[in-house]
Amino acid sequence: MSQLIKPQKPKVELADILRKHIRDYQNTYPMSPEQYRIVFNLINCRTAHMGGHMERCEQCGAERVMYHSCRNRHCPKCQQIPREQWLEKRKAELLPIPYFHVIFTLPHELNPIILKNKSLMLNILFKAVSQTLTKFGETELGGKPGFVALLHTWDQKLKAHFHLHCLVSGGALCKKTNRWLPCKDSYLFNQQALSLVFRGKFIHYLKGAIRRGKLNVDGPYRQSKNTLYKHKWVVSVREPIKKPQQVLQYLARYTHRVAIANSRITGFKDNMVSFRYKDRKNNRLKKTTIRAVEFIGRFLLHTVPKGFMRIRHYGFLANRNRTANLTLIRRLLKLPPQVRNTPLSVQQIMRKLTGHGHHTLSLLWEGQDETCGTNTKAKRKTPP
Repeated sequence: MSQLIKPQKPKVELADILRKHIRDYQNTYPMSPEQYRIVFNLINCRTAHMGGHMERCEQCGAERVMYHSCRNRHCPKCQQIPREQWLEKRKAELLPIPYFHVIFTLPHELNPIILKNKSLMLNILFKAVSQTLTKFGETELGGKPGFVALLHTWDQKLKAHFHLHCLVSGGALCKKTNRWLPCKDSYLFNQQALSLVFRGKFIHYLKGAIRRGKLNVDGPYRQSKNTLYKHKWVVSVREPIKKPQQVLQYLARYTHRVAIANSRITGFKDNMVSFRYKDRKNNRLKKTTIRAVEFIGRFLLHTVPKGFMRIRHYGFLANRNRTANLTLIRRLLKLPPQVRNTPLSVQQIMRKLTGHGHHTLSLLWEGQDETCGTNTKAKRKTPP
């Protein structure tokens, strides 16, 4: 006789908090249509509403019900497979060279403007960072570097903290001379010089958007304008990653992350939420407790517009000429041609993540009508 196994889940999930207190949040704060859609997906992720299938072990006959995921990029339960798929694609692009982790952070004085104009302001951030690194590659190395930029918008306490994590090649491609130009030893670019150029480019594009009438920032900008020039903008160049096999492990820490993982939520009681955070000054894990409505508000700060690309490729890794550039670089470095592997299927990725690959999957239903309990095609209901 087969045994029915129920999937284990954390004691408290983000979805539990949203399900219980989203109406309280709505009564106090307005929500955009995009935020409605995100909340709706996260609440219904891996529930009967999304449909599901039965997994049956071919060896022991044990069965378990597996509900489908919402696949929303803000959902803490839906990032493992997209992350693994993305990292698999990056394997073919790795070169046996050092890579540098560079972080560009925007001053918090800009937060009010960014939160009201996310798409425009974050595109300016990407543009300023990419042009800064490209310029330094051309002037300091003599060619075009390759780099990946990943957007994060939060700090450890879920407050607004807009910054880009960039993985930069320790060298540049010069097509004019058909040469690969490596950086010297463990040095890439000067942090202070990067900061000054980054600040100049960002403010240049910010002023341009204001002049063209694309940005209405009279109050917040006038208050912060002088401060933006006085403060140093934080740019951090970390120690190089010298072993190619470690690059993907390093990238995995930052790609496809959401503002908070379910594993960080430690308690949910009496309308209060507790979660862990890292005190970076003292390098210690601590716990904080805030009201559930405030917790939801902090989480929703980090939703990004529909279709907005949070991971972008530049330089010789830019999408248009990436394959041709990498082929040329490998030839200049006298490396064998890269053999592209067949992309892993979802089942293969799950086997890699869990170590189990002997399940037979049988699709049982697509969705469940919660009013009558009958199996029907999945319906999109009005968001909470």
